[in-house]
Amino acid sequence: MSSAQDPFYIVKEEIQESIDKLQSSFHQWERISSDSGEQVRLTKELLAACESIEWQVDELDKAISVAARDPSWYGIDEAELEKRRRWTSTARTQVGNVKKAVVAGKELNLSGTASVNGMRRELMRMPDAQQTDKSNQYTQDNDDFIQSESDRQMLLIKQQDDELDELSASVERIGGVGLTIHEELLAQERIIDDLDTEMDTTSNRLDFVQKKVAMVMKKASAKGQLMMIVFLIVLFIILFVLVFLT
Repeated sequence: MSSAQDPFYIVKEEIQESIDKLQSSFHQWERISSDSGEQVRLTKELLAACESIEWQVDELDKAISVAARDPSWYGIDEAELEKRRRWTSTARTQVGNVKKAVVAGKELNLSGTASVNGMRRELMRMPDAQQTDKSNQYTQDNDDFIQSESDRQMLLIKQQDDELDELSASVERIGGVGLTIHEELLAQERIIDDLDTEMDTTSNRLDFVQKKVAMVMKKASAKGQLMMIVFLIVLFIILFVLVFLT
């Protein structure tokens, strides 16, 4: 079976595209400020994409395990099986590295946010009027910054929504291909089981017939066999006369 027709390579290409998009989003996540709402949203999307790709790789591993039971039936050899196992292992490592980095960044952001909130509470306790003015100015500047960032974030959100739609479509296609492979493997296993059953039944019947013939031959005496041969010769002569001489 050629690579273009092998379902493994079709699924592999779909997963590889998902991994490439995941790594692109991860690089974008690294460049975003840790205290922005955009990074929080992108963090959730990255973790969801990691879970989805890990599930796809697990399903592909299951298909490889089924093919490993009888490689010749699927037209592959041990070298090809090992090549496929190495690819799934590499893909799982790539996704795992991204997931670990995102989780670590998320935990760091949570601890940093707690520290900032503590500082804000201390500032609020200061009775000094000048400090109150600074706090108000900081709040105003922060509101202006948030307002200025809202338009840019809306554009980024729209772009991410489009990418998520493409990722969802890819996941659906991969799921359909994986289900087809699973059903085909089950059908082939049922055919093999039915063939084994029919072969066993035929073998049992043949053994029974052979035993019956042996019993008949054993019971027949030499004289009986001679009489049967004479009878058959006479019958042949009668039939020959009726057919050719009448």
